[in-house]
Amino acid sequence: GGIYMSDIVSYLFKTNAIKFCPENKPFWLTSGKIAPYFVNTQFLYGSEMEAQEFLNYITNELTLIEKGTNSILDLPKKIFDKVLNQYNTNEIYKNTINQLKEYIVNNIGIDNFEYISGGERRDWFFSNILSYLLKKPHITLFKNLTSEVSSYNFENTKKVDSINNAKVLHIADLITTASSYPKSWIPGLKNIDGNMVYSLVVIDRNQGGKQNLKDLGVESHSIVTIDKDIFQKALDFGIISDEQLQMLLKFFDNPDDTMREFLKNHPEFIEESLQSTNERTLKRVHQMIDGNLYGLN
Repeated sequence: GGIYMSDIVSYLFKTNAIKFCPENKPFWLTSGKIAPYFVNTQFLYGSEMEAQEFLNYITNELTLIEKGTNSILDLPKKIFDKVLNQYNTNEIYKNTINQLKEYIVNNIGIDNFEYISGGERRDWFFSNILSYLLKKPHITLFKNLTSEVSSYNFENTKKVDSINNAKVLHIADLITTASSYPKSWIPGLKNIDGNMVYSLVVIDRNQGGKQNLKDLGVESHSIVTIDKDIFQKALDFGIISDEQLQMLLKFFDNPDDTMREFLKNHPEFIEESLQSTNERTLKRVHQMIDGNLYGLN
């Protein structure tokens, strides 16, 4: 991350984009695993509330497209209009985007790729506006492996059969193990003969994603890498306690062992999670149990 690290890190704390769990209440991750901290990169849009409103807007648009009410070809421009307005009016978001832009210019090089891509849904908080600022056409990628290509100013969007093996920079909000890449984004680009050469994320959770991308032939970049320094800073800022810090440091060195140990010592945690009324939580608990993710069954 170099020179800008501190800026974005302070925004992460300021917007609550990095949340630390209360003692003995780890967060459920999409994978069905648990962790003592959670990252909502999209809060860098300015605030949790604005990010949530924008995410709801996107989700609603996708629903209307599915129903056949709205055209999928109008979506990239609608998203672009929103992010451009936010860029012009919100200081935190503008500075974050400018730092991403500068990072690309200095560390990837503007002539080393022809397109920017972003995946459904949170990547669009960052990818559309960067396409515009860097004057690169944008590829909107969907989880079902379809895509569409927009001009850099989003005045025209169309379905494309092939981009002739053009080099693509993929922009994402964060990576943990980068599991969405082999599942969705790389095959989605392959479907139109796109070649993902670079990936840039705002936050790398430092849990194997960079190496996994390297194995897939993608050069991985990030602005912030979560490390022990960030946890230490959180303590210095008075955001977490010493006990929380100890748990975070242990988790950082051995995520699976630390969480397995926690679950053994707190059987009530799974019991309570199974009583949850939140569908997402239930889905994740069952993923953990069915997949025997911590070898406890």
